[in-house]
Amino acid sequence: MNRFGSATVRLTFFYAVIVMLVSITFSFILYAATAQELTNHLNEDKAALDSLTGLEANKPIIDSLDNVREKRIANSERTIRIYLIYINGVVFILATVASYFLARKTLDPIEEMFEVQKRFTTDASHELRTPLTAMKTEIEVNIRDENLTVDEARSLLKSNLEEIEKLSTLSNGLLTLAKYQEGVDLDLKTVYLKDKIIKAYERVAVLAKKKNIEIKLKIGNIAVHGDEDSLVKLFIILLDNAIKYSAEGSKIQVKTDIQDRYAEVRVIDRGLGIEEADLPYIFNPFFRSEHSRSKKNSVGDGIGLSIAKKITEVHGGSIRVESRIGKGATFIVKLPFINRRRYPR
Repeated sequence: MNRFGSATVRLTFFYAVIVMLVSITFSFILYAATAQELTNHLNEDKAALDSLTGLEANKPIIDSLDNVREKRIANSERTIRIYLIYINGVVFILATVASYFLARKTLDPIEEMFEVQKRFTTDASHELRTPLTAMKTEIEVNIRDENLTVDEARSLLKSNLEEIEKLSTLSNGLLTLAKYQEGVDLDLKTVYLKDKIIKAYERVAVLAKKKNIEIKLKIGNIAVHGDEDSLVKLFIILLDNAIKYSAEGSKIQVKTDIQDRYAEVRVIDRGLGIEEADLPYIFNPFFRSEHSRSKKNSVGDGIGLSIAKKITEVHGGSIRVESRIGKGATFIVKLPFINRRRYPR
């Protein structure tokens, strides 16, 4: 039995004990009140009989009725006790069952959070270990080579520098994700999405040019209440993601619109696409799938989309993805908007 199984048993026992204590206490009170009320009524009968004790001829009848009264009291109290025992037995069974489900309901979110944290720690350790292992292996192999040339040493250093860059990017990403998860204090003000999308586009334009990818912007000047740097980071992540998984010479579109009081930004690519079964997990840190885009392309640090999700959430918005294998993907960001003013097209 794992730690949560043991915790469930203990919590179930605790809840059941609490319910039984309340039930038994209530039963004692009910028993005492009922017995007292019954005794009071029968005592009234006895008082009526006692008024007849002056008549000697009635004494045998009075004694007989008094015995009947005492038996009725004893039988009634015994019947009440039996009923209360049965009721408490039923309460115990129901309390145990209800306590188990209540314990599971209490512990399920905690267990889920624990599993998420455990998986995140495992995945992060793996992502950190991979470049370190590559560097260690390269260094060990080359250091044993007595004929290592300057060019080979330079190539080794270049390769190690690339791995260090991966580690640096990953660690920065982890720090950024942790910052948003802990509730970063944002500098919220009126921000126009067009400015931030263009700024993000300028940051990734070189990457798009290397793959001869055209990025078409069809964006309006929609104002939202947000943090400038965070929103630029959000659109950089989505554009960078689209570029990585798009074929050379393809096109990427960015569109904005207003939908149900939300500013909607769509980043559309015609890349590899995502399997339907993977869509619910695409925003999980380090998510890997046999057929996911991240599996077919060993690029990125695996946490960009997780950061994008956190950024939208802290802005009171949401992000989702629509995709089919071979048909590309559309990432849809929704943010509460202030007004709808557009630049001239």
